[in-house]
Amino acid sequence: MLVTFQSPATPDVIMLRDLAQYLLGLIGKRLDNQGVIAHDDLPEAIRRLEAAIVDDRQTAAAYETSTASKAGHHQHQHAGFSQRAWPFLDMLREARRHDADILWGL
Repeated sequence: MLVTFQSPATPDVIMLRDLAQYLLGLIGKRLDNQGVIAHDDLPEAIRRLEAAIVDDRQTAAAYETSTASKAGHHQHQHAGFSQRAWPFLDMLREARRHDADILWGL
C-alpha cells in the first residue's frame, strides 16, 4: 500500500507504507489513515530524521569496511535507508521554509 505526503510548499512524496511508518516513527508520529505534521513540529522532525540518516550512514560505512576487508575487495553499495529518506527530508525542509504543514493519507 502507498502513502502520499502532501504540502502546498512541495510536490507530493509517495512511498510504501512500511517506509512511511518507519519514517514517521522516527519523528515521533504514528501512521494513521490520515495525519499531519504541523509546521511548528518540523524543526524537531528534521533534526530527528537527519540524526537517523547520519547514524545509518555510519553503520553502513562500518559494515562495508568490515566486509570489504574480510572479502579482500570493495562491495557494491546498495540503496539504503538514507537514500530512501532524502525525498521526505527535502519535503520537511521545504515545508519549514514556507511555514507549511504536511498532510498524509492512505
